[in-house]
Amino acid sequence: MAADDTYGDRLAPEARPLVDALSAAFPDLGGTVTDAAEARRILAATPPSAKAAPPVGTVEDRSVPGPAGAPDLPVRVYRPAGTSRPRPTVVFFHGGGYTLCDLDTHDATARTLCAESGAVVVSVAYRLAPEHPFPAATEDAYAALCWAAAETRDGVLGGDPHAVVTAGDSSGGGLAAVAALMARDRGGPAVALQVLLYPVLDAGQGSDSYTSNATGYFLTAAHMRWFWEQYLGPDGDGTHPYASPLRADAAALPPAHIVTAGCDPLCDEGAAYAVKLRLAGVAVTRGHYPRMFHGFLGFPRLLDDARSAVADVAEAVAATASGRKISCDVGGFTG
Repeated sequence: MAADDTYGDRLAPEARPLVDALSAAFPDLGGTVTDAAEARRILAATPPSAKAAPPVGTVEDRSVPGPAGAPDLPVRVYRPAGTSRPRPTVVFFHGGGYTLCDLDTHDATARTLCAESGAVVVSVAYRLAPEHPFPAATEDAYAALCWAAAETRDGVLGGDPHAVVTAGDSSGGGLAAVAALMARDRGGPAVALQVLLYPVLDAGQGSDSYTSNATGYFLTAAHMRWFWEQYLGPDGDGTHPYASPLRADAAALPPAHIVTAGCDPLCDEGAAYAVKLRLAGVAVTRGHYPRMFHGFLGFPRLLDDARSAVADVAEAVAATASGRKISCDVGGFTG
């Protein structure tokens, strides 16, 4: 898929082959592919990517309690190698537009986060739309957070009750933000940090980056329209703060580390959320990578910016266990 000639190819040259390969393999969502099951079949038939999958200490698949009246949630728990000292616990939500992907598609991402930060990572398989529209995924996210926080307090997971982190990429970044909102609104558990990697934060889809990055950079504006249609269904309220955290009251939320990519339709909403949090008195760091694309963190072996972004995320997560404040901008912050 070529970049939109109206705006020129602002993508870093080393990223263009990746974007073209990803675009060629990805379903034409909202175009020739309108059925979620078909989209999942296409992705399942795609050869494995070049994403790094570093070794960790142990990996365990298990089920944990879901929301009241809902099924248990499959999770995958990654524990780092090394000492048994208290560590952060990261509750991680995968991307995929609330509709696609699973524990396996994001295995490398979870392993990287575990290995680089030294945290225990709990990757969550929340219910997917359109079979389970909003707010199913948000309730699953909150249930997983509550379980992980309780297990951390009991010493089963990371062991540091003051270092529970929500994290996710794309729609999973939206869920990480929503889980932090729900924890504030429902009286806990305490969240030390929210890590939002090119997050989905606003159903309005009206930002400038939706126009300037509508095509040519892997994730398209058309993809996002289709994802929101699946997630909200015919009756979903896209203005609800648990669907669109950018519309939420940001007071008393935990610190955030937000990663944005300049060649991404979602860039502006991540930047706007950073501003909104800061205006509410919330400490924020933002890593902005002007010449990168949606999903670039998955390729640290191929992209210098991905290695830099992963290092900054790992440092932010590790800092929750050390008591250090997160108060300065990193990773090329430009806004």
